[in-house]
Amino acid sequence: MNQDQTIAVYESVADITSKMLAAARNSDWDGLCTLETDCASQVRMLKSIETTATSEKAEKGVPMTNATRLRKRALIEKILADDREIRQLTECWTAQLSNLLNRPRVERQLSMAYGSHQTY
Repeated sequence: MNQDQTIAVYESVADITSKMLAAARNSDWDGLCTLETDCASQVRMLKSIETTATSEKAEKGVPMTNATRLRKRALIEKILADDREIRQLTECWTAQLSNLLNRPRVERQLSMAYGSHQTY
């Protein structure tokens, strides 16, 4: 795979992480999960490409162009920034969910709904 194709996969990952961030901002957790699966697939492809590209460059001595290196760096920085914000948003959501589930009233309701005979 050539440098342009590699950058195209990085762009795909960056596009997906942008969509993931939008889903997290909108509390669309199902959409986020779907996009996360897509992203993981692209990242696996990228790892494979990078491993192959590194081997080929070592054999052929083909360096990455400066423009490609800069584009790749910018995409990685964007992906990491999006990932950081997604983590912050999901941590807040997880904390809210945990607080909700730890409330005694909710525990009683869950116990009653799912047949636990334990009383609180």
